[in-house]
Amino acid sequence: MTSTATEYGAARLARWLRTALSATAAAVLAATLGLVLLSVILRYLFQSGLIGTEELGMWLNVALIALGAPLAMSGPLAMRLDLPLGPKAEAAARVIADAISLIAAFVLVFGSARVIALIGGTSPTLGLPEWVPFAMTATGGALIAAILALGRIGERRIASLVASAILAALATLACLRITFETTLPPSAVIAICAGIGLLAAAPLAHAFLAAAMAAMPFGGNLAAETMVTTAVSGMSRFLLLAIPFFLLTGAALSASGAAKHLVTFAASLVGHRRGGLAQTVLATGTLFSGASGSSVANAVFSATTFHPELVRHGYREARAGAIIAASSVLDNVIPPSIAFLILATATDLSVGKLLVGGLLAGLLMAASLAIAIHMTSREQGGGPRATGSQRRGAFLAALPAFGLGIIVVFGIRIGIVTTTEAAALAAAYTLALAVFARNRNTSLFSVFRQTAAEAAAIGLLIGSAGPFAFQLAVDGVAGMLTAAAGAFGSSPAAILAFAVLVLLLAGLLLDIGAAILLFGPLLLPLATTAGIDPIAFGVIIVTTLMIGGLTPPVGMLVLVVGGVADIPAGALFRAVLPYLAALLAAVALICAYTLLI
Repeated sequence: MTSTATEYGAARLARWLRTALSATAAAVLAATLGLVLLSVILRYLFQSGLIGTEELGMWLNVALIALGAPLAMSGPLAMRLDLPLGPKAEAAARVIADAISLIAAFVLVFGSARVIALIGGTSPTLGLPEWVPFAMTATGGALIAAILALGRIGERRIASLVASAILAALATLACLRITFETTLPPSAVIAICAGIGLLAAAPLAHAFLAAAMAAMPFGGNLAAETMVTTAVSGMSRFLLLAIPFFLLTGAALSASGAAKHLVTFAASLVGHRRGGLAQTVLATGTLFSGASGSSVANAVFSATTFHPELVRHGYREARAGAIIAASSVLDNVIPPSIAFLILATATDLSVGKLLVGGLLAGLLMAASLAIAIHMTSREQGGGPRATGSQRRGAFLAALPAFGLGIIVVFGIRIGIVTTTEAAALAAAYTLALAVFARNRNTSLFSVFRQTAAEAAAIGLLIGSAGPFAFQLAVDGVAGMLTAAAGAFGSSPAAILAFAVLVLLLAGLLLDIGAAILLFGPLLLPLATTAGIDPIAFGVIIVTTLMIGGLTPPVGMLVLVVGGVADIPAGALFRAVLPYLAALLAAVALICAYTLLI
């Protein structure tokens, strides 16, 4: 077989494997949704239930992550940092990034195999061996390596693949065989190695797993099987099922056409003001926040929908992208918020109370952005003022989308349904809207496939951050933060100032999900000891970290908008400064209010 035939065959096999994984992951997501909905029906209509629903749901979530994670190695949710590098530096970075992904795959496969060999017993509710989730995790690791290898062969980068494999093998062997005497804590080694992986444009979840292994020669407490056990434990929480369901809700809402009705309604409210189109973008983002719960999803939607129109109406490309990126911050603050779900998982805070606090904080941030847009849009006028009948018509058309707020916020806060049940009901509601709309441009199958890949990327990140969080606890980093906070003083204001500073610095380098998982459990005890309300502090954690989506070098929202709209990241980071200042002012007001309650 010739070299060209080999490359063609590898590329074709990679496409087939991706298609098969995508379809299977979509089916698993559909089955998980059906399971939770059936449980809700039995519970509320028949006062009955299914034995083992929660455990089966968690196992299905692990399966979804294992199947979807290989599909999320590229794209915005891979959490890659793509720096502008020269040809030689870029080639070297690719080798390092692929080596990191191969090490992460090895950790998942080898660690899972060790756990399977050690674990015994069967699930009392499902009657299946307890090693099943670990077998799924091992499969996910093998699929990551397979997709990576086939992709590089198909791209005619066989030499690069060989170099990456050799580097990964040598690094893994060194980590297993060599021990160093050093005073550097293992958690610091993980942070440094993860940072190197990030600079090399490796997926953040892969960088965390590889970095945890790199800490072993420096006294790290995490063998491969411990890393996998910690990761699977982090993924296996029933509350986390709400994440794919909320992502599905946002995707189905767009497919139903209801998102366009939200745009029309937003334009009828603010389109006539100065900078009317930009204010419409903000108002739409505020309304759409109540559906998707994902800032990245809204950034993609708004960049695709609004950026060309903003430019056509006289906004500079960078300014238009900055407005879209800043408005997208609201999606992880206004409920349903995936960020608050992750925080509740990491700290055991009440999801319902966090969502209510997030709603108030999100509206304040939206008001601050509205003022900033008004001040920076002196040259852009508004359109004609909508009449009363036009506003009523736009409201009635958008009314089905507002039903989500009743299902999610009030359902959870009042205690009628759990968070996961509310997310499943919201997904079913928007899927029904999509079916009723009969939009031929987007199939429901594609909605499930897209959501499965996005949910898997977030789930793998949650799991991969577990070993790092465990090592932080072992190294006593919480005590170090307490000692450092002492330099600021012991008053609630001083502790809050210290916490916000730490969160802002974390937001410069970490994705919000990873930052919440790592710093939420560390800072919350510090705040509660100082007498700060834990729910209010949880809101501050999310709002402060969301600002990191706009700050270099890892401003995820800026990178996503820049990628969709083809705008240099540097220009976007400069253009977003006025809106960044507005959001910081909003966080300052939230902090001031927190100190008063």
